[in-house]
Amino acid sequence: MTVTLMWEAAAADDQGAELLDWARRQDLAGAPERVEYLTAPGDRVLVITWWDAPYGAELPELPDPPPDLVRRQVHRWRFVSVAVRS
Repeated sequence: MTVTLMWEAAAADDQGAELLDWARRQDLAGAPERVEYLTAPGDRVLVITWWDAPYGAELPELPDPPPDLVRRQVHRWRFVSVAVRS
């Protein structure tokens, strides 16, 4: 089973590049199958990690960034992959 963890944060004013850099420097305990970093308008940063694990497995997640880098609380979601199309 593949579990996907999504982590999304909205950067404080003009801190988007710094937030992305901070997220990319974080070490995750364990070895995800894949890690992807995305950005969106409004200086939002999204990090998606894929794990070979059951849905309820205890998995490492990115921590909360320093408060001066974000304008609101970090959002986190957990999903299970059901299909892949190319």
